[in-house]
Amino acid sequence: MSVWTRDVPVEGTTELPPDPRALDALGRNHSLETALADLVDNSIDADADRIRIRFIRHNTRLVGLYIIDNGTGIKPGTIDAAMTVGGRRNYSGTDLGRFGVGLKAASFSQAASLTVMSRAAGHPPVGRRWLLDSSRRDYRCDIVTSEFAAAELDRNWPVPTTPSGTVVRWDDVVAFPSTGDTAQVEEFLTRTIAHLRGHLGLTFHRIITHRNVRISIDVEDTELGAGIASTVNALDPFAYPGTPSGWPKDLRADLDGSPVVLRCHIWPGRSNLPQYRLPGGAEQRQGLYVYRHDRLLHAGGWEGVHAADRKLQLARVEIDIDDDVPGLFTMNPEKTRVTAGPLFAGTVARARADDGTDITGYLQAAEATWTTTNQRTTARRRAVVPPGRGLHPKVVREIRDELPQLNDEPVSILWKALPEHQFVEIDREANTLWLNRNYRAALLGGRRGGLNDLPVLKTLLYLLAENTFQGAHLGPRDKDNIELWQSLLTAAARAERTAYEERR
Repeated sequence: MSVWTRDVPVEGTTELPPDPRALDALGRNHSLETALADLVDNSIDADADRIRIRFIRHNTRLVGLYIIDNGTGIKPGTIDAAMTVGGRRNYSGTDLGRFGVGLKAASFSQAASLTVMSRAAGHPPVGRRWLLDSSRRDYRCDIVTSEFAAAELDRNWPVPTTPSGTVVRWDDVVAFPSTGDTAQVEEFLTRTIAHLRGHLGLTFHRIITHRNVRISIDVEDTELGAGIASTVNALDPFAYPGTPSGWPKDLRADLDGSPVVLRCHIWPGRSNLPQYRLPGGAEQRQGLYVYRHDRLLHAGGWEGVHAADRKLQLARVEIDIDDDVPGLFTMNPEKTRVTAGPLFAGTVARARADDGTDITGYLQAAEATWTTTNQRTTARRRAVVPPGRGLHPKVVREIRDELPQLNDEPVSILWKALPEHQFVEIDREANTLWLNRNYRAALLGGRRGGLNDLPVLKTLLYLLAENTFQGAHLGPRDKDNIELWQSLLTAAARAERTAYEERR
């Protein structure tokens, strides 16, 4: 019977290259927003100050996506290293890239074809293309002709690519709608561009502001040309109005000779400002904001410092790191978050401000501010029946954030056929405010409707009528109000339909 020994005997080595199909598994933690943020990192590392993201539409379908920048470009002698999976160049102390897989992993997570065309000042254009192919047997990368690379770089981009610049092209993008239905494509573009603006504006808010980097998004129709661009504005999670008394405070600690600084902020109160609401909502964005070289890696969550709490949604903490700090933080390859290490909680517990405030005192102050603000807010606002189906999700979220909710069934606002003289019907049994669908086309102006259509009209009706769904029965005053609403709204709907029919 063998016994344990410390040494393991070997008799040589063998090379085991990765299966080429491993390319298919790269970047699986990316979303479209985080993948494009990784490509923006590359542009910023190349000293670009103008970056354009462009969706390409052909015959109503979305067929491709470009990222164009006016950075320093790639020289012919370094293009292969840039396109090598896991290729590591010499990163400078301020570079946002680090692992050597960002461009490839981000692209392969979203598209079956990645083409990079670039021109460095004083050098000819150069291009390479990777294709994802399940039958791939090697790591051969296509060499794009210099003529095509030049033609792509010299298109009429709104970003100058002369004397230097880079064009990244994605084809066969998996996130794009498979349909050519105009309404669905428009809805996808509207939603996606809004999400992109929010994510990129938050991720790069310091860089946009401090380095004057301009990021924009547009859509090019292959027949009609490019449309109006949407600008990505800086979304600073610490840009609150005024200066809360005594805050922010810097809590400092030492970890093996390296200073750790937690800049603790308390928003002065609940706000409708986009920099407070942020993508995902303010409650989800409480906690730690970790930056590396001014690039936001981690936006919210307490990483073991404290449990998430609705009363802590005014608390946000800035932390700047240069790189992974052993035992403190580890950054994931997608640069979408950091993970706290075993030494983090203890370091935070030791941190103190100049006046002696520790993390517990900070969290107590943040909770006290929220409680005071919430008491002042709810005192002047009555509770409402929760909003339900038919109202736009953004409106539902806004109502739930701004108005206290009764513990009742939600009120829906939906369409059905009603008599000509009746525009609305209060259905307390079904907890639904019905609208007469015979007037729907006129109110939509011929546009295609959906479950959450006409958000302004439905929101006004909700605010007007939700109290009629409260209580055990309708009183005489409620019945009089409903009769008045019926008369006025039906007259308005008829006028709208007459105008619509005349336009047709």
